Amino acid sequence: MASFEDYDEFGNYIGADLGSDEDEDEIMQSDFRQVPQEPAPLEGYDDEPMPGQDSGALMEIDEPVHNAVVLHEDKQYYPSAEDVYGPGVETLVQEEDAQPLSEPIIAPIKIRKWTIEEKDMPETRFDKGYLLNMMSFPEMIRNVAVVGHLHHGKTALMDMLVFETHKLVWDADKPTRYTDTHVLSREREISIKSSPMSLVLSTTSGKSHLVHLIDTPGHVNFVDEVASAMRLVDGILLVVDVVEGMMVNTEAIIRHALQEGIKITLVVNKIDRLILELRIKPADAYYKVKHTIEEINTFISGINPDPELRLSPENGNVAFASTDMGWCFTLRSFAQMYADTYGSLDVNAFATRLWGDIYFDSETRKFTRKASDPEQLRTFAHFILEPLYKLYSHVLSEETEDLKETLAELRIQLKPVMYKMDVRPLLKAVTDQFFGPATGLVDMVVEHIPSPVEGASSKVERTYTGPQSSDLAASMKACDPAGPLMVQVTKLYHTTDAQSFRAFGRVMSGTLKKDTVIKVLGEGYSPEDEEDMLKVVVEDIWLSESRYSIPADEVPAGNLVLIGGVDASISKTATLASVDIEEDLHIFRPIKHMTESVLKIAIEPIAPSELPKMLSGLRSINKSYPLAATKVEESGEHVVIGTGELYLDCVMHDLRRLFSEIEIKVSDPVTKFCETVLETSALKCYADTPNKKNKLTMIAEPLERGIAEDIERGRVTMRMTPKERGTFFQEKYQWDLLASRSIWAFGPDEGGPNILLDDTLPSQIDKKLLGTVKEHIKQGFQWGAREGPLCDEPMRNVKFRILDASLAQEPIFRGGGQIVPTARRVCYSSFLMATPRLMEPIYYVEVQAPADCISAVYTVLARRRGHVTQDIPKAGSPLYTVKALIPVIDANGFETDLRTATQGQAFCLQVFDHWSIVPGDPTDTSIKLRPLEPASGQALARDLVLKTRRRKGLGDQIAVSKYLDDEFVLALSASGHADLLG
Repeated sequence: MASFEDYDEFGNYIGADLGSDEDEDEIMQSDFRQVPQEPAPLEGYDDEPMPGQDSGALMEIDEPVHNAVVLHEDKQYYPSAEDVYGPGVETLVQEEDAQPLSEPIIAPIKIRKWTIEEKDMPETRFDKGYLLNMMSFPEMIRNVAVVGHLHHGKTALMDMLVFETHKLVWDADKPTRYTDTHVLSREREISIKSSPMSLVLSTTSGKSHLVHLIDTPGHVNFVDEVASAMRLVDGILLVVDVVEGMMVNTEAIIRHALQEGIKITLVVNKIDRLILELRIKPADAYYKVKHTIEEINTFISGINPDPELRLSPENGNVAFASTDMGWCFTLRSFAQMYADTYGSLDVNAFATRLWGDIYFDSETRKFTRKASDPEQLRTFAHFILEPLYKLYSHVLSEETEDLKETLAELRIQLKPVMYKMDVRPLLKAVTDQFFGPATGLVDMVVEHIPSPVEGASSKVERTYTGPQSSDLAASMKACDPAGPLMVQVTKLYHTTDAQSFRAFGRVMSGTLKKDTVIKVLGEGYSPEDEEDMLKVVVEDIWLSESRYSIPADEVPAGNLVLIGGVDASISKTATLASVDIEEDLHIFRPIKHMTESVLKIAIEPIAPSELPKMLSGLRSINKSYPLAATKVEESGEHVVIGTGELYLDCVMHDLRRLFSEIEIKVSDPVTKFCETVLETSALKCYADTPNKKNKLTMIAEPLERGIAEDIERGRVTMRMTPKERGTFFQEKYQWDLLASRSIWAFGPDEGGPNILLDDTLPSQIDKKLLGTVKEHIKQGFQWGAREGPLCDEPMRNVKFRILDASLAQEPIFRGGGQIVPTARRVCYSSFLMATPRLMEPIYYVEVQAPADCISAVYTVLARRRGHVTQDIPKAGSPLYTVKALIPVIDANGFETDLRTATQGQAFCLQVFDHWSIVPGDPTDTSIKLRPLEPASGQALARDLVLKTRRRKGLGDQIAVSKYLDDEFVLALSASGHADLLG
């Protein structure tokens, strides 16, 4: 046994001589062992046995026990990470303070969940396999959008149908809002996204139908979702609150539905508000209901006087409901309840007598057109409203014992414990048994909304851009499941974790199958330019049920479907087609929205390194919100454009939380502007191409009032033949035939509100030669119309006339590089010579407020350059409706101001209405603007233009001379017209 004396002060062994090299090797090996085999003897005891130990046992060990020398670096003071956590666990060793205190050392696993989902498939009252089988019978399918104004009860209507078809528990304290799956929808209690749901519903006669419903938002900022939903369906359920009646969004939706050729059915909702809130008599309640229906009919006939579009309860296309209480009936379904109770009764004949000025004489038991007594009630009030009033008043006011007797007469039986419930759930339980399921609503949908087979023909004619005579169009019009595959996609829904999107569309022809390869055609696709096309594999197919999805293997024509794996190249709408369609393949028309995005915000990430994350988030925003647009200005700032404050607020929430997960700085909101002209150009403006071999001459002039709106609404398009287009302008705007037939283009795009006209004469110019550069001049015009010379904003209401063009004979001298920028330059110079003006967007505001708040509404509007156009009392309610116009740029925070000024009693909605010219000359350099002072009156246009130019990084100077040739400028100066140059 070696002792301490055998080592020097450095730990080297200096003890007894070693016998041989082999012994040395042995000792070296034993010295550097990490852990000794036996415990080292304690100092002081040497090799003595420890007390209580058997010394004989120690003597039997063969190998000598010794202290092994362990090098410093080999010593193990603490257990290693592997010893503690086990093999295969990644461990990080960090220096002190390398991580900020705000971050946990081990970050928790994030569960990204941005939509409400069912954990498992909920139990339904129909078999899901039956639902999938029904997809093959298009005549038994209905595609319906549930639409209407804000808080008129669309989501509650969906809830009513969900409770009929699903085994769910009703919560009396808060509404279910089954189709509001977005986090923000739950927090704000308004729908933000449209939500599709496919249900098997049965009619009064017991026949089942597969109804693909789409619940849509009611807020005016989200009408883009409504337009996307309406493109896919054959009819709408228009939900209207009987007390509020026709509101601003109701009007917009009806107008859009008539434009798209979609059938309208009406649900007059919240009938019980007449009983519980307004507390009016049944006779007056009838007048209120009638007034609400007639208000809508008057509006419809103002747009399209076709008598077939009339909505009337006796026609069967109007239902009455209280979706909050979960009941809905039509005249026929109520008549059926009488027939079930009193036996033999001609249901249809009775139902037709339940509406209008018809009275029931109880003595003669006959229906008459004349009242025998001034107090006599009309049949609707007598047979429907009175029983309803009585039912409500008994439940609300009777004691338990009396109520039991009353309900027993109506054959309504409740468990004894239910009588102890609060009034609301008790009322719900009673009306549930009294009315039963809403089969009347299903009857109305089935009878008055066409099936996909009946509706396909008009759908294809209105939305398909290809020739209507082709075999492909014929297959779509027949809704043929065996034809070539064509799917129209109008909406993208993000997945629960917001990492990818599912496309939602309607199968127009053929059968969409899982794991097949298809073509995805974007909005920029045309048979001549196939750039916007991608071939992808359909990864998954589902039927959407809002909070869950039913997977399917194939979906035949006529159905609405969610598709996984095809979203990569889709931003707004798309056309999916089978790979074997080669020629004659065109896309479905992009959606014409009811409103415009006019409110802008500039955004940037707080940490510049996170810009790629933000850009990726913006791409997702573009997919998720149909009317959101993103743009990068010349100065490099990223701009998001939306329809209003709430819309942009939701966009920013999704960008920060769902799609980017970064902090973002946001500028104050500004608006989009437009540039226009008031007069014809003072001079003919010409410009030479850079190679001096071509010359273009143009003038600009304002368009007649109404043309811009007609182009934007699609009443006149470039797809019409020149003859049709010529007739349109000749008849409506009295253009001469030559001018109206020589329209070259609309700008800045196909539906843009500016026109390029060829005003040259064949006697003066070689038309064939001009035709060779037509496309280049069009490009230059559209480029100019997209970014005007005042402040890079689009032009509006401007007509450019080409007066002369001298062109080089050799094609090499008149290429796009020469002609396009020259055409743009000459557009700019003629524009600036024609008294340019700035246009701003104007909101139409609808305010609902009690009479004593009206003066406050006027005051708040006056402070923001707004003015009232109408204030009228709301029939049958204590409210007033104030209609007003307010510039969008002054409308930020208007709603908050209004609420403050009226102590929260006024409620307003703002929707884009029209473009209006800003007072003042934007090119007037004599106007002096003082910083931090609001510009007023005639200085406003100059102020807005300069601020916009500075924000975009453009110079302050707007001069025509910049766009004119030098000799033209000199000629102008010589002739004494230098003042025109600005």
